[in-house]
Amino acid sequence: MNTKKIIGILLIIGGLALGYTGLNKIENSGASIKVLDIELDVSDKGSKQQGYLYLGLGILLVAGGVYTVNKK
Repeated sequence: MNTKKIIGILLIIGGLALGYTGLNKIENSGASIKVLDIELDVSDKGSKQQGYLYLGLGILLVAGGVYTVNKK
């Protein structure tokens, strides 16, 4: 294997890891509490924005990795 394919595979793996981390941050950024038939929703906007940033960077890394692996 040449080094470009190895770098491309590492970019894809890193992108998938960042995307997974981003999805977890987005999912865990909010909570709801039910008290006396009243439901309170609380969300952490900073954590949600950070999750979207991780997700976007993950997509870019996967796209770059696929491009690098397929480049001849």
